[in-house]
Amino acid sequence: MKHQRLTNKGFTLTEVMIVVAIIGLLAAIAIPTMVKARTRSTSACYIGDLRVAKNAFMIYSIEQGTYPSDTTPGVTPSGMQPYLGRFPWTSETSLGGSWDWDYGVFGVVAGVSVYQPSVTVAQITQLDATIDDGNLSSGSFRSRSSGYISILE
Repeated sequence: MKHQRLTNKGFTLTEVMIVVAIIGLLAAIAIPTMVKARTRSTSACYIGDLRVAKNAFMIYSIEQGTYPSDTTPGVTPSGMQPYLGRFPWTSETSLGGSWDWDYGVFGVVAGVSVYQPSVTVAQITQLDATIDDGNLSSGSFRSRSSGYISILE
């Protein structure tokens, strides 16, 4: 009589649990890093777009002798299209919300705003620390009603 040896062709519960624990540990390390990278990327994109928009308004001001009139959020100011070119003024900003041109409002002469952004105040504060003084109540980048303004003048 021949005896066949039984071989275990599956994984034990312990082995499966170890693999799941390793995957969970890797995810716990990777997810916060990815969230931070996304936040930095979003902020960098906004800073670049903000510089382009501010430069367009400054060039307009130099060539026309004044800034364009104030507009509502998401509306391209009259005469700005040639200066903005392919800039997505009527599209959502990388922070969420709309671009807004502010002239003679919020206690400033002129500024480019993001109206109703969808990011957290903590992310906006970090953004302010990158481009200004880190204080949303002072400096060239500050809080305004329903958004944030980067002051030209």
